[in-house]
Amino acid sequence: MPRSTTKPDARTKLLDAALAVIRTKGYSASSVDELCSAAGVTKGAFFHHFKNKDALGVAAADYWSEVTGAQFEGAPYHDHDDPLDRLLAYVDYRKALLQGDVPDFTCLVGTMVQETYETAPAIRDACKRSITGHAATLEADIEAAMRERNMTPDWTAKSLALHTQAVIQGAFILAKATGGSEIAAESIDHLRRYIEMLFASTTGKQS
Repeated sequence: MPRSTTKPDARTKLLDAALAVIRTKGYSASSVDELCSAAGVTKGAFFHHFKNKDALGVAAADYWSEVTGAQFEGAPYHDHDDPLDRLLAYVDYRKALLQGDVPDFTCLVGTMVQETYETAPAIRDACKRSITGHAATLEADIEAAMRERNMTPDWTAKSLALHTQAVIQGAFILAKATGGSEIAAESIDHLRRYIEMLFASTTGKQS
């Protein structure tokens, strides 16, 4: 993920620590003490910036959206002229990001929402904003690809955009279950084939 060249303040250090620690240990297992230690700040600094751990969780989800949003905005899949090629290149880009250990490539908000969807509504809503907000960045290309092919399917650009995230988040779960990225990469390959089949017909429906 991109990092600022300016020296981070205590709040940014805590947010960066949250992105690393929570993706490694999960939200519930990540204590305030551990987050402070990873950030190199005091507990006093923590409570100066955040009322409690859940407040940090909400801020971390929004921060995740900010830093990953910048990364995806500058990614090379946007360079293709054909909107379907851009969409498929996006899927390829998601596969290419499956590098390093499992915590290095899995999603902060996907991790947090699985643990907090019932117990911490504010974190759940922040995770929803992040996931659906990212999905929305794909809708224009999907809609353009549909128009260029005169498609009148019984599904929407929004539903397909959200489906891409459902597959990718599920791929991350499989990676965690198996301890590696291979099965996640296979799931993303299936997603690519599925999108190709959807757009293979002028109606957008399977034959």
